[in-house]
Amino acid sequence: MREFVLIFRMDITTKDAQPSEKQMNIYMQQWMKWIDEISEKDQLAIGGNHFSPGGKLLKPDNVITNGPYIANKESVAGYIIILAEDIDSAVHIARKCPILQGKGTSVEVRETATPGSINKVKRTIK
Repeated sequence: MREFVLIFRMDITTKDAQPSEKQMNIYMQQWMKWIDEISEKDQLAIGGNHFSPGGKLLKPDNVITNGPYIANKESVAGYIIILAEDIDSAVHIARKCPILQGKGTSVEVRETATPGSINKVKRTIK
């Protein structure tokens, strides 16, 4: 099994895109059911969390801005780490994510890599 990170993005800036308290309770129930299903199949790895809406963004030349990085009104809201045979299996798990029921949301699937391993791969390809 290989490790994959599911990165959750959502619109955290538009007031109308924020769920009501009732909707949030429903989403959390669906979320826990989805997480439990992954865990029961021994596919939930250690690691993952939600992020607060605040933060700071650092760029070259000592440029620092308040708030998280937002593109197309989406910001990273959190992540989990899962175990899967390959990226297609990881995508199959991600497709069931309740966050995909909302507008302006997405789930990015990325395989983890050991720091420096990408450079090793490039050197062996040449």
